[in-house]
Amino acid sequence: MTPPHGTTPPHGTTPHGTRRHGTGRTPPGPPRRALPGLLKKLATDRLALMRDAADLGDAVRVSMGPKTLYVFNHPDHAKHVLADNSANYHKGIGLVEARRALGDGLLTSDGERWRAQRRTIQPVFQHKRVAGQADVVAEEAAKLVARLRAHEGGAPVDVVRELTGLTLGVLGHTLLDADLTAHATVAHDFEAVQDQAMFEMVSQGLVPMWVPLPHQLRFRRARRRLREVVDRLVAERGGRPGGADGDDALSRLIASTRLDAAGPRAGRQRLHDELVTLLLAGHETTASTLGWTFHLLDRHPEARARVREEAMTVLGDRAPRYEDLRRLTYTTAVVQEAMRLYPPVWILPRRAQGADDVDGWAVPPGSDVLICPYTLHRHPAFWDAPERFDPDRFGPDGGGDRPRYAYLPFGAGPRFCVGSNLGMMEAVFVTAAVVRELTLSTPPGHRVIPEPMLSLRVRGGLPMAVRAAA
Repeated sequence: MTPPHGTTPPHGTTPHGTRRHGTGRTPPGPPRRALPGLLKKLATDRLALMRDAADLGDAVRVSMGPKTLYVFNHPDHAKHVLADNSANYHKGIGLVEARRALGDGLLTSDGERWRAQRRTIQPVFQHKRVAGQADVVAEEAAKLVARLRAHEGGAPVDVVRELTGLTLGVLGHTLLDADLTAHATVAHDFEAVQDQAMFEMVSQGLVPMWVPLPHQLRFRRARRRLREVVDRLVAERGGRPGGADGDDALSRLIASTRLDAAGPRAGRQRLHDELVTLLLAGHETTASTLGWTFHLLDRHPEARARVREEAMTVLGDRAPRYEDLRRLTYTTAVVQEAMRLYPPVWILPRRAQGADDVDGWAVPPGSDVLICPYTLHRHPAFWDAPERFDPDRFGPDGGGDRPRYAYLPFGAGPRFCVGSNLGMMEAVFVTAAVVRELTLSTPPGHRVIPEPMLSLRVRGGLPMAVRAAA
């Protein structure tokens, strides 16, 4: 089908695109006079920048000072860059610069280092293991319901903060065999890390980290505390009977870095980088997804009622079990629709290692290439009424002939999110457990604003009043 807002057929002509050395066309883009406005949006409203690019067409070239961004917004383009020719595309703008803040963990690394990290962590997320963690997720969901119920009839509570506590609890018990609630500053410190990572992207890594800007000072303190958390987790594991001989993520990471060829100091640094990345990615994306899910259910009480009815029918008054996951179909569709509108991974930046041709568009070597799930999930050629919240899109009759790569909440290709199954189980179980017992509502007049950081989170938290389910 042909998108109504400007996609041109491969190797055709376009009013703005031009041929490049016979290898393909140069994508169209905004005029140079638009640069100040683009730079302002890069710093203050990155979602608007991506929407503006999508409005120009499915392939857009945006020159921003020393950077030239190639923004592709079609499922075929996403498939090519993320899967078919993924070997040509390493991590790009934002994640490259974020390496100064996050180190070389699974999120920012490339090449053989990334492949080794993936091999180390992959077994922790095997289907059988995830199924065995359902009871832990259900227990943490019950604790969340109890914490929220304590605020019933009182002042609004920051639901995102509570959800972050939940996801850190799940992460600690399922992947690390540790109690992360003992490390109270972790969530706050990760906010400082995200702020620094995004500053690195906007400033393109040109500001030395020793410059005493307030957010850089916060980041340095947070990095020090996170290193202390990692050291304590490792020390606690070493002090147990059996030490680090287990098969959870922490044990596997300790074992994989113990014999680092570059020496013990390099091994400790690699362990720190990989654990910090696991802690960040393992809790942030699911907390963001759940926050947006509860916000959307508040705005759509008819959907909330259907979730509650399904939870009562499937679960009754008991905790969810793994086999319930396939029966909570509407709740799953609600979570999927929340991730369509507010994908936790809102941008997938890549950098072309060699020259490429993406559906007839020339991509020079070294180019920064962006695939944006936030705009791709709103592409009018593949989503009817794309701004409308409609979980039935993901019901038995809702998919139609939509291309596989029109929906990328967990990325795609070799770097598809390794924890997607655990994250989905967590989001579905928590949604069902909370909605069955409670009604969460945002105070009148409160604006809920998306904030595109490493994940698409709710700016400033999500205050919600708590009352018993009606």
